Amino acid sequence: MKKIINGVRYNTDKAIEIGSDYNNVSTNDFSYWDATLYKTPRSGRFFLAGKGGPMTRFGLRCDDGTSTFGSKIIPMSKAEAMEWAEQYLDIEEIEKHFDIEEA
Repeated sequence: MKKIINGVRYNTDKAIEIGSDYNNVSTNDFSYWDATLYKTPRSGRFFLAGKGGPMTRFGLRCDDGTSTFGSKIIPMSKAEAMEWAEQYLDIEEIEKHFDIEEA
């Protein structure tokens, strides 16, 4: 998936995959989603690429005001990416791509 957002090109084929997750519901469910967190190799920007139902961040708005299933690339700050990773990824995936402070 490729997308230019605010003058920045995001490309899942060239980015570093950090990890992915999905919710375990039917793909016909309006709350279904499947997402992968990426980091761009040169600038180190984080983004989420995924697909999902109308009740998710990946749902698309229709002209008539309704929503439908869709796919998107969503740029994320490092803090947003870390928050997503902490919620959905294994510790090994997080430690490989983020600087983690020891308690």
